[in-house]
Amino acid sequence: MAGVKSLDDLFLSTLKDIYYAERLALKALPKMAKAAQTPELRDAFMLHKEQTTGQIERLKQVFEAIGKRPQGVTCEAMNGLNAEFEELIEEAKEPSAVRDAGIIACAQAVEHYEMARYGALLAWSKATGKKEVAELLKATLDEEKQTDALLNKMANGQVNKMAAKEAA
Repeated sequence: MAGVKSLDDLFLSTLKDIYYAERLALKALPKMAKAAQTPELRDAFMLHKEQTTGQIERLKQVFEAIGKRPQGVTCEAMNGLNAEFEELIEEAKEPSAVRDAGIIACAQAVEHYEMARYGALLAWSKATGKKEVAELLKATLDEEKQTDALLNKMANGQVNKMAAKEAA
């Protein structure tokens, strides 16, 4: 975050970070869907892929609203979360409820990172009077929260129980 001297600088730096993160997520979601055993989990990842496409479009609108060109900067946190998912798939080669439980945990780590970023961006846009930007960011934050809640419901509703039985 070199050259961050104002809240606007911090906003732009974080915006570039989440833009990169969302584009990486867009690539990872089909892999997550393919790796999942549970049809409902596969469907949830494909739905979130569609949402992510819309989220990227909203981010482009945010860049436009602040007079900047859409551009990402490498997000080491997201790269690390993606590497954890790849490692899980390598270690748990066969589709199973245990692997699905791990995939959900990896996906929720991504969602929590995104929620933290969008929450900060939303707060900063409000603090600097960027109403249009705040509305765009709020829509995406709400979607991220919905996805996290859906993953949590799947994990606690069936996947974790099935995984516990598999391991027994």
